[in-house]
Amino acid sequence: MAQVRTRKYLLCAVSGFGLMCAAAVSLVAPVRPAAAQLTVFDPTNYSQNLLTAARTLQQVNNQIKALQNQAQGLINQAKNLSTISFPELQSITQTLQQIDQLMGKAQGIQFRVATLDQDFQKLFPNSSGPSLTNAQQVTAAQTRMDTAMASFQQTMGVQAQVVENVQADAATLNSLVARSQGAEGALQVAQATNQLLALSAKQQFQIQNLMAAQFRAQAIEQANRAQTQADARAAATKFLGSGTAYTPH
Repeated sequence: MAQVRTRKYLLCAVSGFGLMCAAAVSLVAPVRPAAAQLTVFDPTNYSQNLLTAARTLQQVNNQIKALQNQAQGLINQAKNLSTISFPELQSITQTLQQIDQLMGKAQGIQFRVATLDQDFQKLFPNSSGPSLTNAQQVTAAQTRMDTAMASFQQTMGVQAQVVENVQADAATLNSLVARSQGAEGALQVAQATNQLLALSAKQQFQIQNLMAAQFRAQAIEQANRAQTQADARAAATKFLGSGTAYTPH
């Protein structure tokens, strides 16, 4: 009987201690929110958000590249419209004018088609008629010789001018080639090509004028020889007369 009472006392003591512990825990532990306020991680929604952000970033990058391409296109268009200077043009024009002046100094027979036949007939008639006196024949021969000498002098003057121009053209060519190699846009390339063609055309004009002066001098010399032979035949004919022998009366 005494053992039964002891067990009852122990059970009551244990139950009381448990109630006290529960009360203490309830006093110490904080009150937590309801289960409905807990954060829940959604993998599907997270992946979709990542894909949306990546696509947006790609669109932004594409727009940036498009703007860069447009800016580069505008720069290229500006280069295509940019020009290059041609300071040598004045020098080339002056050189051609100098050669034209030398060609215009032709004496006796000038480089004019309208007066060519008249000048040629004046210096080189078909025959020296008997009406010309000895003094007139000497004067005509002297005029022809002076014309031939002047033509050779003019040819040498054109040759000297061409040689000087060729020396100056070497520096001009280097400058044009440098600008051609440094051309950026289509317009500059075309202008550089035209400048090189202008220099080439100038040199061709020089050669043509030189050949014209040289051929003129040769033609005058050959005509002078032919006229000298004609004068000699006319003088011999005049000296011989009709060919009838003298018969004394």
